[in-house]
Amino acid sequence: MPSPAPTPVSTRPDTALVRRARKVDRLLAAAYPDARCELDFGTPFQLLVATVLSAQTTDKRVNSVTPALFAAYPDPASLAAADRADVERIVQPTGFFRAKTE
Repeated sequence: MPSPAPTPVSTRPDTALVRRARKVDRLLAAAYPDARCELDFGTPFQLLVATVLSAQTTDKRVNSVTPALFAAYPDPASLAAADRADVERIVQPTGFFRAKTE
């Protein structure tokens, strides 16, 4: 017996979910008005990479390695083409560097 056709997934956001997310954002902003990210970043790409590196280490440690990493590999294409050993060497102080370079 053939499998049923998959149900198409909507690409439009659920209006109720968007409203709820906005409400949660407002509540968090009111509860924590001075909250800010401790990671240093200049672009969404840098924030993504810094967040991955922050697993099992401190933001201070991540902030100590990202300047060298982003100087050598400033964008996704350059990081994707990077020599893995070089990236491992740069991010090694964050711990679990082999897993994080994958």
